[in-house]
Amino acid sequence: MKYNLTLLLLGALLTCAQTQSQDKKTVKAQKDFDNRSYAIAIDSYENLVDKGYSEEQIYKNLGDSHYQNANYKDAAGWYEKLVNLDGASFDANYLYRYAQSLKSTKDYKASGEWMQKYRSAKNADIRAQKIAANPDYLEEIEKLSGRYDVNGISVNSSTSDFAPAFKGDELVFSTARDSGIVTRFVHTWNNKPFTNLYVAADKGDGSFGEPHKLSSLNKKTHETSAVFTKDGSTVYFTRNNSDNGKFARDDEGISRLKIYRANLKDGEWTNITELPFNGDDYSAAHPALSPDERKLYFASDMAGTRGESDIFVVNLNEDGSISAPENLGNTINTEARETFPFVSASNVLYFASDGHPGLGGLDIFATSIEDMDNLYIVNAGKPVNTEQDDFAFIINEETSKGFFSSNRDGGQGGDDIYSFIENEPIDVICNTTITGIVKDKKDGSPLANALVTLVNSSGDTLAETTSSGDGSFTLEGDCRDGDYKLKGISKGYNAAETNFSVANAADSNGLEILLVKEIPEAPIGTDLAKFLNIEPVYFDYDKWFIREDAKVSLEKILAYIKEYPDTKIQIGSHTDARASKGYNLRLSDKRANATMEYLIDNGVPQDHLKALGFGETMITNECIDNVKCPEHKHQKNRRSEFIIIEQ
Repeated sequence: MKYNLTLLLLGALLTCAQTQSQDKKTVKAQKDFDNRSYAIAIDSYENLVDKGYSEEQIYKNLGDSHYQNANYKDAAGWYEKLVNLDGASFDANYLYRYAQSLKSTKDYKASGEWMQKYRSAKNADIRAQKIAANPDYLEEIEKLSGRYDVNGISVNSSTSDFAPAFKGDELVFSTARDSGIVTRFVHTWNNKPFTNLYVAADKGDGSFGEPHKLSSLNKKTHETSAVFTKDGSTVYFTRNNSDNGKFARDDEGISRLKIYRANLKDGEWTNITELPFNGDDYSAAHPALSPDERKLYFASDMAGTRGESDIFVVNLNEDGSISAPENLGNTINTEARETFPFVSASNVLYFASDGHPGLGGLDIFATSIEDMDNLYIVNAGKPVNTEQDDFAFIINEETSKGFFSSNRDGGQGGDDIYSFIENEPIDVICNTTITGIVKDKKDGSPLANALVTLVNSSGDTLAETTSSGDGSFTLEGDCRDGDYKLKGISKGYNAAETNFSVANAADSNGLEILLVKEIPEAPIGTDLAKFLNIEPVYFDYDKWFIREDAKVSLEKILAYIKEYPDTKIQIGSHTDARASKGYNLRLSDKRANATMEYLIDNGVPQDHLKALGFGETMITNECIDNVKCPEHKHQKNRRSEFIIIEQ
């Protein structure tokens, strides 16, 4: 009994020791993960899994560690274990990363299914809204593809080479070749000081001189992502937090990234200064200058960041001061990673993101920042973008040549730099397509050659066109969300409007503009003179010829009959009360026939007309027999009227 008790105690002690050992390993793995030492955390967690651990947090951190290191196939495997773990509770962001990881393995069907689950869980997120607004984004990317010829370049090594920058006729880039360490850090705020800035002469024929280190900029820290002023006298670049040029960490053991500025003097970079918006509890990296060099764009996870990293801008003032950072907003920034900005000479912002709909991993996107209230984000398409990480795009718009970085298959190292030639400029002006038809409101017949005008809510005209032979039209509008109207005008018709709204840059199709004729159709029994608001056809005393002033009214009657050619009219003519009733009846018949002959002579079929004389039987005022009236009152009775009797 004592022997058995001893064995039980020994077993319990061994189990306790083993549990404590494993708990220590779990704590260490979590610490490495929190410090963004993802490669080390992966080793620690996978060792725990090999020993039978299957905790939710382990799967989360393993998935995220691989995701941050762009090992998307491995990330997908761990996320799959997470989403299938009984009782697991996790944020919908894991659904998004799982869908993204599947996309990077080209499993688009499964990726789409999980992306829809993410949308259902996070329908208010920017990423979910972008997917909902463009469910056919893969087809759209395919249409945008093929504008670039892409090639690898000779400066690449067996380690990571990335973040190209123009410096006159030279190419500056970041490389890990000095240390040989290829751990990913590109889009995470990693604390590994292993890259330096190198420069190589661009010979212009696709070849480069031997790369060499920019020694006066490189210290015992991590340097990357440089941008130079046009005159080459100033550089902005990224460096780890440092203490007198040496690698430094914060209280959490993380060395944050910061942006520095330096000036060239006698061939050496001097006056290396940290920019004032840097912080010790967040990172700022990957600077880019505006064409006028008055603004500096960069990526950061500082306060106010929407996602893992956002793009910000500051003003570089003439007095040397720098404004407070401003977030570029939710059209550009998402809940994911936006990083590596570059601004071309025409103010096109290129950036890398895994929050906008793309092919997988980081994709390169572009948008014109001339009008920040009307941004239109465009995927650069294949072959610049792939299922892996593609980032750090730069272009010289004068030569249509540039460079970017990628960890795509077939490269030499973890990341490689690729050159490209742009054969067709990217279209970053957002245009929505508006289609519709102009019709006659009464019978629905299409109206050709109608003028169609697109107007915004401020009354500004955005576009105009004329309808084609079948009444159809196509216009291009801008992409601002809001209310718009289409105005339609056609000869013989009153102008009409159709209102519609635009949201999420969606096209508007199948709109109708229904026009009503200027001369509306009168009901049977109507006196056309009254309906058309014209004077009756008046006659001189004891005469039946058509006066010149009467022809004005008759022309309007003719216009109505032309508009409605099936109309049949009874012409009723009258006299005043002077002379005998028999005489006046004969006189009114002559007036009715004279009126009818005028209409027949002007193209109205005789069988569409009926002429009747009513003599003095329909006096319109008090001027009856034996009543003395002035001439202008007698004139009111000497008339022809036009009553519609059939349509």
